[in-house]
Amino acid sequence: MLNSRNWLYAAIVAAGGFAGGLTATQFAPGDALAARHHNPRTIIAEEFRLVDDKGDRRASLQVTPRGMAALMMFDGEGNDRAEFRVARDGSSSLGLYNSKGTRRVLLGDFVSGRDGIAIYDNSGRQLATLSVAPDNQASLTLYDANSGRARAGLGVAASGEPALVLFDQQGRDRVEIHVAANGNPGIALADANGKSIAGLPVHEAPAPTQQQ
Repeated sequence: MLNSRNWLYAAIVAAGGFAGGLTATQFAPGDALAARHHNPRTIIAEEFRLVDDKGDRRASLQVTPRGMAALMMFDGEGNDRAEFRVARDGSSSLGLYNSKGTRRVLLGDFVSGRDGIAIYDNSGRQLATLSVAPDNQASLTLYDANSGRARAGLGVAASGEPALVLFDQQGRDRVEIHVAANGNPGIALADANGKSIAGLPVHEAPAPTQQQ
């Protein structure tokens, strides 16, 4: 009975890791480090602010004490709606927020080689993640809006094998559909303990060798 529920599940777990790493780069900006050198052709400041005709801040460019270069843009009410950040190690992210400051979209590129985008609901709960690993393995994960657990995952392995995985309310892998590298399709059904209970194709045991 088909029982190959490993590579895509790992990809989905890794996609969650991408979202976590992306969130880690979205900490609140701190005070920028004071400049110590001066060049007459260079403008040096701890923070640059862009204001509208009323003097209200609409954009800010600064470097935090942790070495994060951050460009933040605000709406007419002063709410932080978009942020572009580059960390000291080169990781970069773009975050979009609603009027309450809740993240809605995060796009990131990390020195680890994993890239992706995460989408959230109005309360900041993750709903979907699209992620690509360093080996070009790609996966799309959809989450339950109530529990936050993964409910469906679609992925393509680095070898080109596509697979679809469906999870129950507890986040357990229950159904998998895939196409192997040789073109053969397969389906696997699992119980709540992860044990295969049905699948196609069914591999019959080889016939016993008859004794001469």
